[in-house]
Amino acid sequence: VAIARALMNDPEVIFADEPTGNLDSKTGGGVMDLLLGVISEQRKTLVVVTHDSALAESGDRRVELADGRLRG
Repeated sequence: VAIARALMNDPEVIFADEPTGNLDSKTGGGVMDLLLGVISEQRKTLVVVTHDSALAESGDRRVELADGRLRG
């Protein structure tokens, strides 16, 4: 439901805060496949906040916040 609401107004940028945080790995993978498919098909930008390093590696660009500073 949250993904549908986020996409309903056809935003240029989609912000996802821990989109897989409370999900098992199979469901989390499905959520990310859906989000990545949507941004690819509709040429959107996806900004993901996560503690999951494997998920962070799936992006085109990775920026890390450490000790109050952005790196990357």
